[in-house]
Amino acid sequence: MTPRQEAAARTRATLLESGLRLAQVVGLSALSISRIVEEAGVSKGAFFHHFPDRSSYLLALHREFHDRIRDEALKSLEGETPGAARLLKATRNYLDTCLREYGVRSLLLEARADPATAAEVRLRNSQTAELCAPDFSVLGWDHPYAAAQLWVGMAAEAALLEFDAGEKLAPLRAALARFLDAPAELIGG
Repeated sequence: MTPRQEAAARTRATLLESGLRLAQVVGLSALSISRIVEEAGVSKGAFFHHFPDRSSYLLALHREFHDRIRDEALKSLEGETPGAARLLKATRNYLDTCLREYGVRSLLLEARADPATAAEVRLRNSQTAELCAPDFSVLGWDHPYAAAQLWVGMAAEAALLEFDAGEKLAPLRAALARFLDAPAELIGG
């Protein structure tokens, strides 16, 4: 990468980091381009060099947030064999991150009304189901991908319920573990 490309990548990363920080304190309507560039310490021209519009920026923010969750989960699962324990560990990571990053999660939920972000959510859910399907296969499910799709939906719903409550809901997590005939402590329930 040339020095110019490295600088551009740093600017893009700074813009996304600024958005993630702002998301902790402001809602979607207050996340203006002006506020983002002020927080990032860059010009509007720099913003528009990386993102053609606010919608594209929100999509990139969504991807950044969920890429971090995925990467953190995959790292924590290194060496784990497919099955209930691995699936619950990944789900616990997802739920805990959504609670820890409450403001970001709030902003991204608001952004789901945007068609590009909604399409990204569907794609991300499908990709996550692909990652979870081997767990259901090992558990003996007849249709592992379909089971994984349902699991991803349940985990997303659990994240919404915990989001609304503003805290971890141990009975909810225990219910998720019960679907796999697994101990609740594997998911923090």
